[in-house]
Amino acid sequence: MMKRILAVLFCLCALPASAAVKVLATVPEWGALAREIGGERVEVMEATSARQDPHRIEARPSLIARARAADLLIATGAELEIGWLPVLLRESGNARIQPGQAGFLEAAAEVTLRDKPTTLDRSMGDVHAAGDPHFQLDPRNIPPVARALTERLVRIDPAGAETYRANLARFRTRWQEALARWEAKAAPLKGLPFLQVHRSFGYLAAWLGMEGRGELEPKPGVEPGSAHLARIVAEQQASPAALILCAAYQDETAARYVAQRARIALVTLPFTVGGTPEAKDLFGLFDDTLERLLKAARDATP
Repeated sequence: MMKRILAVLFCLCALPASAAVKVLATVPEWGALAREIGGERVEVMEATSARQDPHRIEARPSLIARARAADLLIATGAELEIGWLPVLLRESGNARIQPGQAGFLEAAAEVTLRDKPTTLDRSMGDVHAAGDPHFQLDPRNIPPVARALTERLVRIDPAGAETYRANLARFRTRWQEALARWEAKAAPLKGLPFLQVHRSFGYLAAWLGMEGRGELEPKPGVEPGSAHLARIVAEQQASPAALILCAAYQDETAARYVAQRARIALVTLPFTVGGTPEAKDLFGLFDDTLERLLKAARDATP
């Protein structure tokens, strides 16, 4: 009998410990960051995938169930999720993850946002009043979010403080080394003119010194018509772009139309973790983004 009891106890001890913190990230980049900082102490769930437009998500019952179970919700903020996150928070009934609580972290509060509009008008399209929310594409914006995430995890799970802070230190060291490598590698992209489908790549361009020549959308969130695209093609005769940038989740139809007629390279970028097979984590996101840009730039050079 004693042997059976000891065997049962041994098996129970051998079972993996359940995660101390359940994290729900609204977008894949923050899920990836939570895995870097939390390690085995966190269970990470993501509300969206890299193939979904993060502006337009439905708060389905399965997503509400994930929010109901979460101890910490990480959102981009800056109105990126304004169309669905308030519904998700309300329907979850989870007091832990409401704004103002320890279980709600807005990444945008940790960085300086670009392109804040001076005036707001419905005729301007889907303009974000707080500024451009796609700041994950400047790798210099990741460390401050990582630091805030670490301290939030420490508040929620004090027993894991040493683990979280050690993971942060390792991540920051690796990130700084990668940043130096990326910036050296990206030197040929400086000054490269590009078009984009939506205003998605402003932070990436600012980091790399690329020159934006406009968007295919006539207004943010408004699909371009054939007449508008024809005008863009005509404009390329006088001021040609070298590339058209498209995020993995975006429809490439308009970009292909302009690329073929203006003879401009179309480059589809991962935009977030999981956007391409190579972008498996945050490091892969920037490795693959630069590889795709550099290859397209070389191919576009006469």
